Amino acid sequence: MKRIYLSPPDAGQLERELLLDAFDSNWIAPLGSHVDAFEREFAAVVGVPGALATSSGTGALHLCLAALGIGKDDEVLTSTLTFVATANAITYVGATPVFIDAARATWTMDVDLLEEELAIRARRGRLPAAVLSVDLYGQCCDYDRLTTVCQRYGVPLIADAAEALGASCGTRQAGSFGDCAAFSFNGNKIITTGGGGMLVSHNRALVERARHLATQARDPAPHYEHSEIGFNYRMSNLLAAIGRGQLATLSQKIARRRRIRQRYEEALDCHPGIRFLSDARYGRSNAWLTCITVDAALFGATSDEIRLHLESRNIETRPVWKPMHLQPVFRDCRIRGGEVAAELFATGLCLPSGSGMSDAEQDYVITAFEGVSRRITHHSATRISERTMRV
Repeated sequence: MKRIYLSPPDAGQLERELLLDAFDSNWIAPLGSHVDAFEREFAAVVGVPGALATSSGTGALHLCLAALGIGKDDEVLTSTLTFVATANAITYVGATPVFIDAARATWTMDVDLLEEELAIRARRGRLPAAVLSVDLYGQCCDYDRLTTVCQRYGVPLIADAAEALGASCGTRQAGSFGDCAAFSFNGNKIITTGGGGMLVSHNRALVERARHLATQARDPAPHYEHSEIGFNYRMSNLLAAIGRGQLATLSQKIARRRRIRQRYEEALDCHPGIRFLSDARYGRSNAWLTCITVDAALFGATSDEIRLHLESRNIETRPVWKPMHLQPVFRDCRIRGGEVAAELFATGLCLPSGSGMSDAEQDYVITAFEGVSRRITHHSATRISERTMRV
């Protein structure tokens, strides 16, 4: 079997046609008609009036923070269970991340802990500059509660929706919550441009402020005039063309990934000690990655032993994100809680979930998973004994 990757790109003929259209126009540069169209079409999908296509999801996060005026000596509360780009972007503006643990049921930010932290800070008169939530593995945060808490304390809310395009919380789409949100189109995301991102907001003025900063903060003048520091964060017309083709098939990609998760659940949920990250009660996931936790005492093997066995069969899997408070670079940052995220990292595993994966390839992964060498545990021995007695 050829190598099965975790979440490879899934592109087709439409992307090729649009890319060639951009190429043939000779508009091979940042900006262009496809960038404009991609922004309009993306905003319509998310349900917001404004969107700004960027060179990366990290750049979009950086612009969210910068456009809100967050800077030196500020603190931003964010989830510890996330990809490092979330925390990195906070440091880019000179601010300091403060980490909040994950909720065990959803793996997203624990709103109870966030509320505790904000209440303590309010009493001390030191509220954070913002809360930066993270929609994890295709699942939205509990935004009904998050937005209520942030509004109560008057703290801006930024959503890192990098992994959640097409997911929803209630009737609203990921990215439509808070003051602004950022998406990623990295090669492994549910739609990809090979690299790129998008900033979205209900606040058109904020989007235009970010647009100004993203183009080197050039002032209106016939020459190059700059009165503040800007960035080079705009998306290429070629990449935007690919993005438009990807966006057109988003619903099919989500349906396929959800079906992949369902097939894994049907095949593997019967094993003791295996638990899946399923939809939160308040929303619908895009199932970007199918994630499990492994209780080694019940299953008879650790998540890392499973990972190594599947790797030996040419199957790529990946541990759950290592929490930011456990990363050497952020060792001095404050953390509220942290035990849940640490446990998820220790026991969690992401399975191949690409929308282009065939049923035969998934069957191969399932068969390989079931072939993991397992130690006979007390629990397993008891079940075997019970079955023998019944026979």
